[in-house]
Amino acid sequence: MSKHHKFKHTYFIDRTLGKSVAKALQNLGVKVELHKNHFPSNSPDIEWLPIVSKKGWVVLTKDTNIGRNILEIKAMAYFKAKVFTLVSADLNNAKMIEIFEQTIEKIDNFATTNTAPFIAKIYKNSTIKLWKNHTKLNKNLKQK
Repeated sequence: MSKHHKFKHTYFIDRTLGKSVAKALQNLGVKVELHKNHFPSNSPDIEWLPIVSKKGWVVLTKDTNIGRNILEIKAMAYFKAKVFTLVSADLNNAKMIEIFEQTIEKIDNFATTNTAPFIAKIYKNSTIKLWKNHTKLNKNLKQK
């Protein structure tokens, strides 16, 4: 038996987190996809969110505005996005890596047991809280 937890999901590391977080997660046996390997660095969230979500990848970001733009929210709802955002933007790389290393199993389980679409927040103390659940996000699809 390998010492690695078998992760069920592929994680899309957006440009706000970057290579060092991706590398740390890869070292734990997590499948990661980097923003820069798929999209131009300046591509707006509204462009990559649908593509990434359609592939079933789980989004990891520290962009706390990701759930505030109505077009993004509609795209997340429509394409059944699973988004985790690290809320403490003032953290250095080492601290961010540490938080993701401590929470990735929880994130993986959360992504498996919660109905998409959703946005969850990851806190400094390694807790994860659902921020916008599928009911809340899907409501936006009905709005004109």
